[in-house]
Amino acid sequence: MFNTILFSITEGICTISINRPDKLNALNKEVFDELDKAFDDVYQNSSIYSVIITGSGSKSFVAGADIAEFASFNKDQAIALSKRGQEVFFKIENCPKPVIAAVNGFALGGGCELAMACHFRICSDNAKFGQPEVNLGLIPGYGGTQRLTQLVGKAKSMELQMTAQIIDANEASNLGLVNYVTSKESLINKCIEILKVIHTKAPFAISKIIDTVNTAVIGDSAFTNGKSGYDKEAELFGDCFATNDMKEGTTAFLEKRKPNFTGK
Repeated sequence: MFNTILFSITEGICTISINRPDKLNALNKEVFDELDKAFDDVYQNSSIYSVIITGSGSKSFVAGADIAEFASFNKDQAIALSKRGQEVFFKIENCPKPVIAAVNGFALGGGCELAMACHFRICSDNAKFGQPEVNLGLIPGYGGTQRLTQLVGKAKSMELQMTAQIIDANEASNLGLVNYVTSKESLINKCIEILKVIHTKAPFAISKIIDTVNTAVIGDSAFTNGKSGYDKEAELFGDCFATNDMKEGTTAFLEKRKPNFTGK
């Protein structure tokens, strides 16, 4: 089905592994195209409840973009490349199902940008993060200037991008870039543990949490004319009241039992 990624579904969890270990899983046009197609399936497949994105091998999540592919690009080609990467990462960021980045090793450049496009990040203790594009006379092009700033704040984002500093797992955790640090052996199991908890919650409500939190940090052109994230929250809060899951959740609470959510 795919040449550059591995795609599997187990107990409602879709695992997508960037599979170019000989290139440290570097991103190229084919990877973007296949990620795009993979997330079309994630959006449409009702048997998928959540996603883990990781990298094949023990050294790297994604070590960056495939520099050989774009080294000779002109300005217009570079803009098109940036917009294509942003488009795919927006699809991941706005996925209505939870997406966790399981960062195993290097997450540099485009790899750090991919991890930041996920809803949150869990990393192994050998993980390394950075936006070292300035070393190539470049800046991040797939949303890194924006998402890193949202996650760690303006001053630290400026420093990391200007110095091209690579940070380890502990500093990434201290900065709020990752949620948890685990051993390499426990990484995927930690992701599964969290996702299994999320799977017990109402799927419609989960999707609206993703929607409203994204609005808080990136905005939403669909809610203009003076409407804010708070307006969107109120509207989606109201939408929840039209679901069977809300009726089931409140009834179960009053009856002192566990709810049985169906996603309807």
